[in-house]
Amino acid sequence: MNTKKQASLSNQIIEGDIGKQLLIFFFPILFGTFFQQLYNTTDAVIVGKFVGKEALAAVGGSTSTIINLLVGFFVGLSSGASVIISQYYGSGNRGKLTVAVHTSVALAILGGGVMMIIGIVFAPLALSLMGTPSEIMADSVTYMRIYMLGMIPSMLYNMGAAILRAVGDSRRPLYFLMSACGVNIVLDLFFVVVLDMGVAGVGIATTMSQVASAVLTLYVLLRTNEPYKVTPKRVMLHKRYLEIILKIGLPAGLQSAMYSISNLVIQSAINVYGTDAVAAWTAYGKVDNLFWMIMSAYGIAITTFAGQNFGAGKKDRVRKSVRICLMMAAVTSIVLAFIVVRYGSILLRLFTDDASVIELSMRMIMVISPAYITYICIEILSGACRGCGDSLMPMILTCFGVCVLRIVWIFTAERISPGIETISFSYPLTWTVTSVLFIIYYNTRKWLKG
Repeated sequence: MNTKKQASLSNQIIEGDIGKQLLIFFFPILFGTFFQQLYNTTDAVIVGKFVGKEALAAVGGSTSTIINLLVGFFVGLSSGASVIISQYYGSGNRGKLTVAVHTSVALAILGGGVMMIIGIVFAPLALSLMGTPSEIMADSVTYMRIYMLGMIPSMLYNMGAAILRAVGDSRRPLYFLMSACGVNIVLDLFFVVVLDMGVAGVGIATTMSQVASAVLTLYVLLRTNEPYKVTPKRVMLHKRYLEIILKIGLPAGLQSAMYSISNLVIQSAINVYGTDAVAAWTAYGKVDNLFWMIMSAYGIAITTFAGQNFGAGKKDRVRKSVRICLMMAAVTSIVLAFIVVRYGSILLRLFTDDASVIELSMRMIMVISPAYITYICIEILSGACRGCGDSLMPMILTCFGVCVLRIVWIFTAERISPGIETISFSYPLTWTVTSVLFIIYYNTRKWLKG
């Protein structure tokens, strides 16, 4: 390593106690993920309480699913940058690390611009194709278009946070998100409660808070003296490094997109049951985010751990970190399942007081939440494989086990036995099948060959 600070950060991951260091690294990521989820959750709480269930359905439902598709694809793509940066950092290769960082920032700007244009232009068409109820269409289009205006700063934050986490810094991305969420909450209340701007108000507040998180992240990357320092004139796409990033990140992005595509199909099936069902699915999704943000934090943590240790040539340490992370995730999923099932109706009242919406949401909870533990192998094992540079097979397994099977289920079983429970069961079914596939592949150890 070139500096004492670099060696210290690296040693925490490639030399320290695995369980302890995983937790130290995990919790800032978890809280960061929590505050990231708080963006849209805050929007949902405020419009649900102060505007109504139609507005709640507009900022959630189809709109949220489409946004997650676009953002999720880029975040998956950025994982390619995170992996190679963590590997270069673990091996102490300063030159390659610097070029990879500048290529990653250029990719964030380009990707954010493309998604902004796509989202603004095709918002009405995408929402219409999903069968969005007519009474919420106008608000849904408004929210989505305003949200998309903030895609470049959103992508810059996500890429910048990925860079910092790849080198072992999971705390500053958390601090930036906490600040941005504070901005979002204050502006949400101002635009909606004070100015009565409704859905447009929460969209503007979210976009402005994304700008705040991007500014803070870029400030650190521009001012640091570490090898991951960003120099504006060096920000460009370097073909060789872009190819490496895309080789790892594109399958990861497609894997995320497959989840979203299958969710689009499910959202379309939910839309058939009307505004109450859309609002119920939105409210349940906000409660369910508690599980997803924790699993996502575990996934990011194990990807970085695997990447740095793989780069340092410590493959036994990679496997040990996977076992420990799986145990942590298993315990967490059991605790969360109990909390959501036992206190779901209370949590749902944060978003709506409508009795029929809460009743529908609880029906969803009782089918999906008890099966949380069947998902953990997908997140942890795919993260470990990706950290070691193998993202193609996780994408293939996810494509078959989650996307294809879920779509087949919706177009067969849901037509034979229509209902909310049948739609909801697609989750535990596909989680179980895909987890089995991941366990089989993980035990072949082909992903460790690099």
